Amino acid sequence: MTNPIPLSVLDQSPIRAGGTAAQALQESIELARLTDKLGFYRYWVAEHHASDALAGCSPEVLLGRLGAETQHLRIGSGGVMLPHYSPYKVAENFKILQTLYPDRVDLGIGRAPGTDPFTAAAIRYGSRVGPEHFPRMVLDLQALLNDCDPATPGLANARAFPQTPTPPQLWMLGSSEDSAVLAGANGLPYNFAYFINPSIRPDIFDVYREHFRPSANLAAPHTCLTLFCICADTQAEAERLARSRDLWFIRLLRGNPGPVPTIEEATDYPYSPGELQAISENRKRRIVGTAEQVCERLQAFVDQFQLDELMLVSITHDPVARRHSYELVASGWGLESRATR
Repeated sequence: MTNPIPLSVLDQSPIRAGGTAAQALQESIELARLTDKLGFYRYWVAEHHASDALAGCSPEVLLGRLGAETQHLRIGSGGVMLPHYSPYKVAENFKILQTLYPDRVDLGIGRAPGTDPFTAAAIRYGSRVGPEHFPRMVLDLQALLNDCDPATPGLANARAFPQTPTPPQLWMLGSSEDSAVLAGANGLPYNFAYFINPSIRPDIFDVYREHFRPSANLAAPHTCLTLFCICADTQAEAERLARSRDLWFIRLLRGNPGPVPTIEEATDYPYSPGELQAISENRKRRIVGTAEQVCERLQAFVDQFQLDELMLVSITHDPVARRHSYELVASGWGLESRATR
């Protein structure tokens, strides 16, 4: 199977039971190297705070390393939770990355806090600029990346350095109609997080396209869908690997998922009828199976939503199984492998 739609990676740097955050970050580096070689298009890293489940709390720091470890991948944030920060500082961080890795840097931004309310308050350190200011912050960030006047009064002469021949590619991330409208109105490419919200409006990308206005960043609408995926040599093995995700999800519902559990731990867990029902519903968010089964499901999403790109997030307790999952999908999708140094 050869398909013109690019495949990309979203890496949340999962911490596995018995492992450490240091190991999780090293596994992210190894996965980036592998997917660079396999022919994936983008490699994005997430932002989560105060978590013993996901190690990635500072995308821009991790991207500084990943850019040096890869040659071909576009590297980016999936995403920076903009309401926490000054748009000016975010622009500086990603202009530095763009200077180091020209024309390879994406800046995906989102509105969600990525943490609990207490940690969010600590990050903002008393700032009263919250999510309600997000639309204006997006305008200011877009202007600062493009070396134009920000929209906020008093910032007209602000310029973020270092100035670059081309800006980092700014993306809107979201899981609701609001983000689709905002992405379109600002002329930004749009990535919908299906793995977070599978109750997707069937016309969500049509909403985005209808509101799209060309900008200095993008002349025409551009869409991407991010899905959770586990691929293995057999369907039985893929479903076995996915058991860890089942238990992790139940713990997430309780407010503290913790590290990714082992398959044995998940298999032996005494699920209640209500938990089994929740797992059954959650399985609708993900694609689990062989390469043929996974790629068939991926193509169905492409056809349904007329997508320009797909992005995959895969989490297993065993990092070797996670890397093999991406290898199988790359082969099934017909990605062209690339030589690396």
